[in-house]
Amino acid sequence: MAPEVLRNEQADERSDIYSYGVVLWEITTEKIPWDGLNSMQVMEAVGVMNQGLDIPKDVDPQWASLIQRCLCSEPQSRPTFKEILEELHHLDMRFKFMPPLHEDSKSSKELKIM
Repeated sequence: MAPEVLRNEQADERSDIYSYGVVLWEITTEKIPWDGLNSMQVMEAVGVMNQGLDIPKDVDPQWASLIQRCLCSEPQSRPTFKEILEELHHLDMRFKFMPPLHEDSKSSKELKIM
């Protein structure tokens, strides 16, 4: 949940954007956010202390920037969903022309089936 939601302040689309940023972070890092903290500790870390999520240094800078902006503690500084879609489209076009990282590796879906 967004910090403002945890503080029982007014929530709007920007609160959903924070949550979307957490999902992007999870997809990117393949980790559980605030792992090792219980619900009350997460509420304090996010709602009171504005504790963010660290993005690994090896993440593409544009991708990392998008995640960081979604996770901004100030709602008015977060992008709109329209801006996010535009940036995702730009990133998609950029990555379409990049070779796969591991051409011979199997997808995670294939690995689970075996």
